Amino acid sequence: MFGLGPLELGIILAIVIVLFGAKRLPEIGSGIGKAIKNFKSGLSQEEIDVTPDKERVDEGETKP
Repeated sequence: MFGLGPLELGIILAIVIVLFGAKRLPEIGSGIGKAIKNFKSGLSQEEIDVTPDKERVDEGETKP
């Protein structure tokens, strides 16, 4: 995995624990998991055209 051995991964984990604290690690992991899930679901959804129509912009109407 990226040329990192168990010793390097352990050192990185220790630094992360020192920086963020052991209590915040589950929150960070949960946030990263939710972000990945939302990203994947966003990729699988159809594209939505968000460009406004010229007529709607000229008339000042908004789409409900």
